[in-house]
Amino acid sequence: MSDRHTQLLIIGAGPGGYTAAFLAADQGREVTLVDMKKDLGGVCLSRGCIPSKTLLNVAKIISQSQEAKGLGIEFARPQIDLEKIRQRKNAVIHKLSAGLALLCKQRQISFIQGKASFQDSRTVSVQGQDGQQCLSFDNCVLATGSYPLAFPQAPNSSCIMNSTSALEIENVPPRLLVIGGGYIGLELGTVYCEFGSKVNVAEIAPRLLYGCDQDLVAILEKRLRKRFESIRLEIEITQIKKSEKNILVTFKEKNGKTLTEEFDKILVTVGRAPKAQDLGLEKTQVELNERGFVKVNEIQQTTDPNIYAVGDVAGGPLLAHKASLEGRIVAECLRGQKTRLKTKVIPAVIYTNPEIAWCGLTEEQAAKENRKVQVSQFSWTASGRAMTLNRTDGLTKLILDPETKRVLGAGIVGVEAGELISECVLAIEKGATAADIKSCSHPHPTLSETIKEAAEASLGDSPHVLRPGKNKPLAT
Repeated sequence: MSDRHTQLLIIGAGPGGYTAAFLAADQGREVTLVDMKKDLGGVCLSRGCIPSKTLLNVAKIISQSQEAKGLGIEFARPQIDLEKIRQRKNAVIHKLSAGLALLCKQRQISFIQGKASFQDSRTVSVQGQDGQQCLSFDNCVLATGSYPLAFPQAPNSSCIMNSTSALEIENVPPRLLVIGGGYIGLELGTVYCEFGSKVNVAEIAPRLLYGCDQDLVAILEKRLRKRFESIRLEIEITQIKKSEKNILVTFKEKNGKTLTEEFDKILVTVGRAPKAQDLGLEKTQVELNERGFVKVNEIQQTTDPNIYAVGDVAGGPLLAHKASLEGRIVAECLRGQKTRLKTKVIPAVIYTNPEIAWCGLTEEQAAKENRKVQVSQFSWTASGRAMTLNRTDGLTKLILDPETKRVLGAGIVGVEAGELISECVLAIEKGATAADIKSCSHPHPTLSETIKEAAEASLGDSPHVLRPGKNKPLAT
């Protein structure tokens, strides 16, 4: 027998969970929100997106101060106050979390800090600071997120960091090894590099950012190889052990050769796994796939009709904005609206320097599907705005239907790429063509012009891209 009943129970107060909670409450539904942490916002706000981007902004300022020499301005090496940087990061987190808490209170949502565990398909027990209570519900939303995977060979040591502990910036290790060449490793590697660490990246795959467009990755990798101490691909780590002062790492190269090096700290970024365990899901009809993610249909409903799942725990791109969208879908479904995941594309951004952003169909994906596409790109070496910024290390790329010229995908690498990609998302969602983009006036000089330039180039109608045969004089 339950202690209390709620119409909608949401487990997890991250972007997917609180979005579903807020919108359902706005619809007049009685909502109870449960989370292990006392602060709302989930991993994204407290241990992911927001703190990492706060630190990346500091890293960007440091980089700009050093590169200003090429503009005729010379600065001394910045003095880094780690305590103030941490305080600033934590202040940003607190302000955003406090805002969510206020919105939760204003909507009269009941918030419980504690660990939830299913007793059956309609009941959970919540173990909190004030003891245990049972809640029955009409519907439930799982929004428990994901957690960073550990590296099996890594010993238990304060010298081993994951993506959460690395954000605390306890110190700047003289020599840092980043295990994993994905976006988390490269973002945090960028932070520590600009703060003064000699950063080394080890990736078992043959390339960085596996799955990302390699034309875009190549530009980022070129810069990172100049700033990092090393980037090693197709290399395996066979042993990690403590030395007298630091950590000894043994590598095995593709040719079988082994070598051992010493590092002050190691950052493990080998992926994330869904938080679907220890929830008592075996007492419900909810099913997991072979990778441990909760199975859902197009409206985020699990195999137990009363239970939904959104965000990282439900698989797909592990992105906060994807989770928020799914939270909205659930709220609409519970209201009785006929809805589904109408969005064609979920954009992704890697906040390195330069940034990489993409959406929709990629060239590599099209090749795998034997799908004919037209690829049009514009190098930022011809962008006036990029030149004024002294950052011509950029590329804008459009993937088009060869017949209709409809935009199917886009990729951008360069400074502020994440701020530019939304135009491409809108183009894909609304079925826009290269001609539609061409017909829209873009302010000059801006980086957004590169999207228009790529569209014009695809039509053979660009004033800045010369195509063979286009400069022949007209017959008289």
